[in-house]
Amino acid sequence: MSDKFVHLHNHTEYSLLDGANRIPDMVKRAAEMEMSSLAITDHGVMFGVMEFYMEAKKKGIKPLLGVEAYVAPQGIHQKKGDGEKSAYHLLLLAKDLEGYRNLCRLSTIAALEGYYYKPRVDHEILRAHSKGVIATSACLGSEICQELMKGNYDKAQYNAGMYAEMFGEGNFFIELQDHRLPEQAAIQSDLVKIARELRLPLIATNDSHYLCKGDAQPHDVLLCIQTGANVADEKRMRFSTDEFYLKDKREMGELFREFPEALENTAMIADMCNVELDKQRAPMPQPDVPEGVDSFDYLRMLAEKGLKDRTKNPEESLTRLNYELDVIQKTGFGDYFLLVREFAKVARDKGIYFGVRGSAAGSLVSYCIDITDVDPVEYGLTFERFLNPERISMPDVDMDFEDARRDEIIQYVVERFGKDRTAQIITFGTLGAKAAIKDSGRVMGYTPQETDRLTKLIPTLPGWSLDRAQKEITDFRNIIQNDSRARALFETAKTVEGISRNAGVHAAGVVISREPLVDYIPLYRGNDGQAVTAFEMGILEKIGMLKMDFLGLSNLTVLARCMENIKRTQGGTLDVRSIPEYDQKAYDMIGRGETVGVFQLEGGGMTRWVQQLKPGNVRELAAMIALYRPGPMEHIPRFIDTKFGKQKAEYLDERMKPILEETYGIIVYQDQVMQLVQALAGFSLGKADVLRRAMGKKDVKAMQSMKVEYMDGCAAQDIAPEAAEKVWELLLPFAGYAFNKAHAVCYSILAYQTAYLKANFPTEYMAGLLSVYLDKEDKVTTFIEECRRMKIPVLPPDVNRSERDFYIETEGKVPAIRFGMAAIKGVGEGLVEAIINDRKANGPFTHLFEFCDRTKPCGINRGALEALIRAGALDSIDRNRQKLLNHVEGALHYGDLQNKDRLAGQAGLFGEGDSSTPSASLPMLVECDPPSRSDCLTMEKEVMGIYVSDHPLRGHERTLANASTSNCVSVAEMEENTHVKLAGVIAKLRPIVTKSEGKRMATIVLEDFSGQVGGIVFPATYEKLKDKLVKDTIVKLSGSVMHREMRGEKSVEVRIDDVSPLDPVLELDNRPGGSAGVVTIAIPRATEAELKYLRQLIVEHPGDYECCLEIRNGGGLIPIFLTQHISPTDTFVTAVRQGVVRSRVQITHSEPAYAA
Repeated sequence: MSDKFVHLHNHTEYSLLDGANRIPDMVKRAAEMEMSSLAITDHGVMFGVMEFYMEAKKKGIKPLLGVEAYVAPQGIHQKKGDGEKSAYHLLLLAKDLEGYRNLCRLSTIAALEGYYYKPRVDHEILRAHSKGVIATSACLGSEICQELMKGNYDKAQYNAGMYAEMFGEGNFFIELQDHRLPEQAAIQSDLVKIARELRLPLIATNDSHYLCKGDAQPHDVLLCIQTGANVADEKRMRFSTDEFYLKDKREMGELFREFPEALENTAMIADMCNVELDKQRAPMPQPDVPEGVDSFDYLRMLAEKGLKDRTKNPEESLTRLNYELDVIQKTGFGDYFLLVREFAKVARDKGIYFGVRGSAAGSLVSYCIDITDVDPVEYGLTFERFLNPERISMPDVDMDFEDARRDEIIQYVVERFGKDRTAQIITFGTLGAKAAIKDSGRVMGYTPQETDRLTKLIPTLPGWSLDRAQKEITDFRNIIQNDSRARALFETAKTVEGISRNAGVHAAGVVISREPLVDYIPLYRGNDGQAVTAFEMGILEKIGMLKMDFLGLSNLTVLARCMENIKRTQGGTLDVRSIPEYDQKAYDMIGRGETVGVFQLEGGGMTRWVQQLKPGNVRELAAMIALYRPGPMEHIPRFIDTKFGKQKAEYLDERMKPILEETYGIIVYQDQVMQLVQALAGFSLGKADVLRRAMGKKDVKAMQSMKVEYMDGCAAQDIAPEAAEKVWELLLPFAGYAFNKAHAVCYSILAYQTAYLKANFPTEYMAGLLSVYLDKEDKVTTFIEECRRMKIPVLPPDVNRSERDFYIETEGKVPAIRFGMAAIKGVGEGLVEAIINDRKANGPFTHLFEFCDRTKPCGINRGALEALIRAGALDSIDRNRQKLLNHVEGALHYGDLQNKDRLAGQAGLFGEGDSSTPSASLPMLVECDPPSRSDCLTMEKEVMGIYVSDHPLRGHERTLANASTSNCVSVAEMEENTHVKLAGVIAKLRPIVTKSEGKRMATIVLEDFSGQVGGIVFPATYEKLKDKLVKDTIVKLSGSVMHREMRGEKSVEVRIDDVSPLDPVLELDNRPGGSAGVVTIAIPRATEAELKYLRQLIVEHPGDYECCLEIRNGGGLIPIFLTQHISPTDTFVTAVRQGVVRSRVQITHSEPAYAA
């Protein structure tokens, strides 16, 4: 038996449907089996090629780079024919650099041009890119094997000959596999016969999809997760045997003892393949530089000019500028800075609001050449945190743009450098700890309660793996040890945890090259068909590709919209750069906790802290943003107390004071860790950053090495060993969670700017917020309530007043925000534009039929018209929405007739054929009872997702407060398993039947004045609560907070234990004083029986509202306030109107007492 064997056919986790081999584990296993070489051949993609190359090199194994391609038999533009496969398999391996580049091109063409369920190439494309490539006949899914399985020996032989000719002599091999499958056994002799007749060499492979034989079961679970099937389903996709693992040489020798040459030829192929990618670097694009000027000289000229123009003390900053320029020149990144400046300039020239986040703000050069608006000298930011001369790596500037206009920047980049030289960056969704348990449990037939029993114990924080949970969480460990089913689930979940499950597109990353990207890396197809890199961001950085992060930030869009609103309502121009550095109104507003809609400062927890801190400058805002995270959050009380003198800042050494003074003695920033090591141990900032990184990553080896230098440095500064050790122990935990100061300062400046605009231009700012978050129902709900608190009227949509987006009306006593028609579901952009244009050209709409006449040419239909009516957008024509709904069909028919007459050149049916028919000639609408307030609100909710004209909870503010411990929005910030009591209206209800056991359960969305939260009622609880779960009813509920993760999406919901209707009569016995408003009942003439009836109604409807009876006295009505407070429900109002003839009921709401 030959010991020469190399695995040439291996699938990793990047074969997203069925591969389970993790690259590090696969390479490690190959090393243990003393394999000198190893191949990667994923299905149709090259996602893992570079990661595999690096890992194999690290372990001393020769990496063989390949792909198992999909080949379209009739060409990539031909879809599947009758009875024909849409694609066959073909194994390809790169012999040399040319072969690797051809694989990159083949993989790219397959994804971008040949995609039909799978990325496909065809014979013509293969022939054009066959140089430097070895091919093999692959598995049962290949063209050759499929023909043999159909009994077409001659066709199979012809195909083998075609491929042999295509790839050239010695480059095509017949592949044998044996997984104990009858289909393989049936055609093996024919494969050998073809090889002998055509003189083609044989190879033996094992088509490995998982590592060891025992991994077959978890691999089967992974298949089910990826395909959405259940393990118990006999008809699903599955592997028939447990033989698809990385077998050792002995096992392969026994399988193919009859064909020793097939084993030896695998080693021969490994010798033929020699691809070196270590020096493969795509050249950086050239920046826009004046002709004849050296690019670095140009950078220096721009920086020196900016130093004079932008800094407050140019002389003091000159040394820092020269130092940075020197580092930039030595590291060769001058062109990078000029490219980033170019993107910033383009945004500024286009009027696109942008900002820079992260360590780039620590560069004075960036500030001087107009990349950033933060002076790093003024804020004490370190350059080395951005570009470290002692740990050289590509700098990384993260740029935020208005999310609505980010694509304009990407389009500029594509046009500037070329479509073939730019691409967005791929990402891979992986199974986290909780998702691994939930998904494994789901396909294995576990109930949600069984999986939740484990997942609820795992914190929803980065860094929590199943292994860590087992080690550190006692309850979790006890369940696994004492429950065999839980233990089985845990063991299976561990095998799929962290596995790549789907490809996506990075939210911000763009790669740019001077030459075509496909010469260096393969490309893939993004979600919308766009080109994306086949390598993820970390790999691209390691191979030196120029990567830019162009992020979309909605808060910048809010700024832009706000500025537009200010220009329209107040004239003049206000720019972000003209916002004053300090504004008392803004900081007072923050200190009062009025931070809804303020960047980084909204949310219950943060709001409470800033109320206590009462920040007075950007530095304090930055510190709070940095501290408000798991870990450092525990230091917030000390930070606040020290500011107000309740505690005293303590320093282990006086040299620490200048560094920590601005954060009241607490280490908040990474920069402070670096500066402390510099001040105490004499480290350069570059070396200090290397130490900080080692501490943050808990790199014990690196820390031990550098600690010796640290202790020696402290001794040289006359610091006693005991004191130096104390400082070291102090630094260790903080280095792990200290924040990037430059990032905190950038975000705190944006937070202050949004606060300034909200405090000084409240209507303009809130209108901007509402327009930007138009499609986020929960946010719009929150912002509307904030408008009401700020006494900014929010008016419903109106065809005679509304624009597309939220619009400020200045005609009234106070400015008001009018809903935009784009907020109405079912009303398209084209129709909205047409309504606005017609109104401006021909005046307001006055009648339903006239409205249909004028909008029919624009395509109004029944759905859109009903949506407009339900939203209240036609209330200015007639406030009785039911009456309008009753006449929809007739109005649309009328519009059809009018337009047909006009098209035929005839006069209109009731007018002269012009676009605005006189209202006198229009049909009369038949009167009917108007819908109740409750019905109107339900209509609004249906078509806009929110309540507009009022809220069903209005009048129940104190009831809600008494029945709940929290509001809906605050649940998002609560820890797992926190018990909560909530009260609100059931906005959505969705009954569900579980797949595994067919049991009934439900999900709901509960809404209060603050917003919405999701809730889950599991089967055991559902049976007793199902009758109380009614959509649009007001309820109180209790349950526990649960953090969920589904397909990479994280959410916070409530596991509901109990639900009951909210009865104001029972809930308000112990309510606080005051009233929610006044109910005025005018009864100009009433019989004694009617008064008695009214008195009984008032007694039966106690509540929050004062009751005022207006009774005739002489020539007028006099008000009489009763001591009894009432609840003006729809039932009460209807009963008054029906039982007291000629009565009139008016409800006036006070300011909400319920804190949203």
